[in-house]
Amino acid sequence: MLDDSSPTDAQRYPGLTVAGAEMLRFLREHPQAPIYRNASGHRLLPEELPAVMEFAARVQQAPVDPRAELSQTWLRDYASNALTQVPHYRRYGSLPERFVDLPTISRSHLARDIAAFVPDDLPIERMINFRTTGLTGQPLLIASHPLVAARYLAFHERALRRFGVELQSGPGDVGVMLVGWQQRCFTYVSVTPQRGECGLAKINLHEDDWRDPGHRGPYLDALKPEVITGDPLSLAALLGIDFRHRPRAILSTSMTLLAGLRAQLEQRFGCPVLDIYSLNEAGPIAVHDPAVDAHVLLQPEMAVEILDDEGEPVAPGQRGEITLSGGFNFCLPLLRYRTGDHAALEQRGGEWVLAGLAGRAPVRFRTEGGSYINNIDITHALKPYALPQYALLQRVDRSFQLDLYGRQQVELAAVEASLRTLLGAEAVLDIAVHDQVCDKLVQYRSELDDGEVGV
Repeated sequence: MLDDSSPTDAQRYPGLTVAGAEMLRFLREHPQAPIYRNASGHRLLPEELPAVMEFAARVQQAPVDPRAELSQTWLRDYASNALTQVPHYRRYGSLPERFVDLPTISRSHLARDIAAFVPDDLPIERMINFRTTGLTGQPLLIASHPLVAARYLAFHERALRRFGVELQSGPGDVGVMLVGWQQRCFTYVSVTPQRGECGLAKINLHEDDWRDPGHRGPYLDALKPEVITGDPLSLAALLGIDFRHRPRAILSTSMTLLAGLRAQLEQRFGCPVLDIYSLNEAGPIAVHDPAVDAHVLLQPEMAVEILDDEGEPVAPGQRGEITLSGGFNFCLPLLRYRTGDHAALEQRGGEWVLAGLAGRAPVRFRTEGGSYINNIDITHALKPYALPQYALLQRVDRSFQLDLYGRQQVELAAVEASLRTLLGAEAVLDIAVHDQVCDKLVQYRSELDDGEVGV
């Protein structure tokens, strides 16, 4: 795999032009720039760019038919290849007559041994990986590739086009700004080669990542990003910053965007605010369209099943667990992957949609001092510890309950001390340990009226 221990700019940005280097300098060295704590890049080779562009063009035109039936040639070929090349799926034997006779998998399978889901015939020299912690509280290493990372833009373009937004950013422009709001946040600058090396900046809106918090608005105005992306927590923080620039669109990902927050963002910025249902394991899956009151599916080669608690398909139009097969990450083929999210699969206006989607709600916790912290800050605080699974609840009386699941080999006092640095030394914190992991775990919950953002 790629060695990230001390990569050079030539490794991070292959084929970087003079104009691209100037964009990076502008992003980093602007007098009001934030403290960029990390470095990253697209890693895309110049000779790979035509394939990225061809993929994007194909995605824009291809129809979406998510039916999980082997009569779909692409799904039969995809499943047959996975059963041959992927160690975990090879245990299944030959392809059954019915797709539903294949076993399902969940995040716990991926967390247990991600290498078993990487195809044997895939060269590993240029593979990349990143870590994520999702709804279940199980840390997960995602196998990926620079080509896979570059493909994300195609689905965002498809979603934006639905709302009449055609991207225009090119050389000399800042195309995308990703905003976070965390005490600790991975921040960096890069360029997007498929759009003429336009700039990309991942910033943290938290005051601690700025030499002067008053620089946040001027920096946004200086960059003028065409699109701003974030989660509901960071987008809510964006509303509290004074700046004049108006992006052409805002994309909310990772967590459920509630209607109240979306309305506030649309009123403030006067642009479409897209709620993208996206998973690190599968990329952008669907975008909410108020015209059909549902999330419209985006990926042409992604099969969707809706299953009940026992793993059986529900009746058409009924809600159940969203289960995915296919996708564009050739490093991590998915066959009947149970997401933990719930919706109904329907056709509305001739399009396939997820209706009544219930995904991961953003949660914030009120500290002893009366301030708020992001649920992602809790993730960072507990990251050093080998916790198989955990969940944190803030009760209505502002006390906390931390539940640890699975065999623990950590010092509970150290875990408690790490949490108290965020919650407050005098916060009421109860910790319970459970021997078994929990399949249906909501990792972060708050009983406070303002615990969820945008209600």
